[in-house]
Amino acid sequence: MYILLLISMIISVAASIKVKSTFAKYENTLNRHGMTGAQAAEHLLSANGVSHVRIEPCAGRLSDHYDPAAMVIRLSEPVYHGRSVAAIGVAMHEAGHAVQYAQGYGPVKLRRAIVGVTQFASNASYLLILISLLFGMVMLLDLGILLFCVVMFFQLVTLPVEFNASARALENMEASMLFDDDEQKAAKEVLHAAAMTYVAAVAVSLLQLLRLLAIRGNRR
Repeated sequence: MYILLLISMIISVAASIKVKSTFAKYENTLNRHGMTGAQAAEHLLSANGVSHVRIEPCAGRLSDHYDPAAMVIRLSEPVYHGRSVAAIGVAMHEAGHAVQYAQGYGPVKLRRAIVGVTQFASNASYLLILISLLFGMVMLLDLGILLFCVVMFFQLVTLPVEFNASARALENMEASMLFDDDEQKAAKEVLHAAAMTYVAAVAVSLLQLLRLLAIRGNRR
């Protein structure tokens, strides 16, 4: 069980280091048209007929996200104002999420439908597991594991959402004829590294599930 915990930590740290190092690698590689991240996001939105989504700067680094409730793409300062290939890739990825919502992309609709249940399951599962371990209540452990599986399902649904957003970004870069092959290749590397953080999250959750099942087996 301790080995599983160690492996989980290594996977999480490695994924985080990879995305940060890849972004830093291309953060100073300017795109040939001098386009900012905000302009690139707007370009992808316009190309897909999305006109109701705002683009705003936000604090932090790699804090970029799309807020579907407010219909706002929030880009970190280095991405919003940045003219690097890394900034372009990240900005267009977030714009890809906005297009998913606008077009009713299936997996993103499913993820949105279960987000409330997932938040409850995430909080309740750890509480039930902790209580079960403290008081030896196997039934609560089983319920906690079941709720943890709900969280894992949400993470699995997130994978196609993230990969599809990146695919939309790269397709737009290619179709627009505004970016050369080297720029597209660099953006793809940045987006791939970012996507791997979600793959890593699923892998870590799977290891945690195996650890919980091992604990359950010992309790039986």
